[in-house]
Order: sequence, then structure tokens, then C-alpha cells
Amino acid sequence: MSEPLLSVVVPCYNEARNLRRGVLPEMHDYLATVEYPYEVLVSDDGSTDESREIVREQIADLPGFRLVENPHGGKPSAVWGGIRAARGEIILFTDMDQSTPLDQVALLLPWFEKGYDVVIGSRGLERKDFPLYRRLGSAVFAGLRRLLLLRGVHDTQCGFKALRAPLAKELFPRLSELRRQAGPVTGHRVTAFDVELLYLAERAGARIAEVTVA
Repeated sequence: MSEPLLSVVVPCYNEARNLRRGVLPEMHDYLATVEYPYEVLVSDDGSTDESREIVREQIADLPGFRLVENPHGGKPSAVWGGIRAARGEIILFTDMDQSTPLDQVALLLPWFEKGYDVVIGSRGLERKDFPLYRRLGSAVFAGLRRLLLLRGVHDTQCGFKALRAPLAKELFPRLSELRRQAGPVTGHRVTAFDVELLYLAERAGARIAEVTVA
């Protein structure tokens, strides 16, 4: 089997509800239509519900899908666990709820052929069903962040980002959230690791493209 062009990393923490509604088979249905080799790594973050059991059951019939089991450490830790296990040339991480459907990767991949190193999805403030208070909060956050760093990036928080594999494996261990993690973690962890990741990429001289996605 040839090495994959694309590795899709899906962090998973207590995602039984999304798994039961069939997000993994939906991903497979899309990937079955593409002409390049791929893999999907469901990177479990020490789930305490039935997520891992559901994943094992579902991926038994989904070629190219793998479960990566990690101790609980928060989303960046789970994404890093998947990246470490990835074999593809390009690594995409995407959320289990598929708020940005996997088929949108077709909009990102051509930018790598143009020489970009990081390609991120962007939804701006026009996201469907995005409450007004969330839009205002996002606008304030984005405005403050652009005053300080990443002035050319509008949406840092869309959970749909792709990087060339060597760059991803170089930058993730440098994230402060991972470097300072010393003890056990409990519950959900919300961090702004996306901003730091893009900042590190920019500092490393990586070319970053931002692409509007659904």
C-alpha cells in the first residue's frame, strides 16, 4: 500500500453522540471518491464514555481508518498524538462534529501545489447558526489578535487546518500547552493553541494561505 498523501487527524474526547450519528462513515464516503491515498486517525484523548468502543466497531469496516489512544491531555495533546502517528505528506486536523465537512479539504489541497506550507479553513463571522454574542466575541478576539500578531489571518479558530507533515511535526512539540503539561488533566480543556501554532509557523517562515470553507 502506497504512503498516503493526506492524513486526517480527528481528535476525540467523549464524542459518542457524534460518532453514533455516523460522522466516520460520512468521512469514508467522501474519501472513497478521491483519487489519492489517504488515512484517517481518530486520536482519542482518554475518553470516559463509549467513544473508543464505538470507534473500534465502526472503523472495522472502514479501510484506512485507525484509532490512536492517548492519555487525557486536552485537544492539542490529542491532535499531536495523531500527528505523531501520521504517515501522510499533508496532515489535516478537523473536529469530530464536522462543523466544517471533510469534503472542504478539496479547497485546501491545491494551495500546497502552489507552494504553501500551511492552509487553513476560514468561516469569518458568517457561520450559519452562529449566535450574535459569539459573533461579537469572535470579532473582538480577532481584532485584538490582529493588532498583535498574524495580521494577515482573519479566522484562527476554525478547526480545519492542514500543514505539510514535517512542519507539523516540528511545530507541535513547541506549543506551550504541550511543553508545560506535567501532570494529569481532567475534563475538557479549551486553549488557543491554533493561534500559537500559526504564530510559530509564521516565525518559521512558512507560507500560510487562508481559504473560505463551508
